[in-house]
Amino acid sequence: MIPSVPDVLDSRQGQPVVRLATPADAQHLVAFNLAMAWETEHKRLDPEVLGRGVAAVFEQPARGRYWVAEAGGAVQGGLLVTYEWSDWRDGDWWWIQSVYVRPEVRGQGVFRTLYRHVEALARAEPGVVGLRLYVERGNVRAQGVYEALGMADSAYLVYQDGFRAAG
Repeated sequence: MIPSVPDVLDSRQGQPVVRLATPADAQHLVAFNLAMAWETEHKRLDPEVLGRGVAAVFEQPARGRYWVAEAGGAVQGGLLVTYEWSDWRDGDWWWIQSVYVRPEVRGQGVFRTLYRHVEALARAEPGVVGLRLYVERGNVRAQGVYEALGMADSAYLVYQDGFRAAG
């Protein structure tokens, strides 16, 4: 489901501006994903595969939307929103994925600003039932950030049967 509300959140004094990412942001998104995979899982992703994956979102918007936060003329962080249909709720969960904030600006509200923007879009869209994300069990710092924003442990575990290795 594509949101029908504005794509840009006006910045407040000192806060980053959140905007819908464009293909011109792909290099940042690839770099963010490479860094995030290493920092959180010690995985080295193949930049070519990852680049194709990022490009696929721009080529087929039904797959999701990237958002970036800019401050001082530079992209400081980003995230991806994908969609999961819930027959139980007759609506879509928006999944927040590929979250990354540059280390030098962590703790300065970049993710909070991204999250609040996505949350406002989701709340304005009648068919959206909520936001979800997954986080590595050992990433206690990120869990604290998510809880401070009002998210809660869902009590679900995620199982998978992967057919292709990550980039």
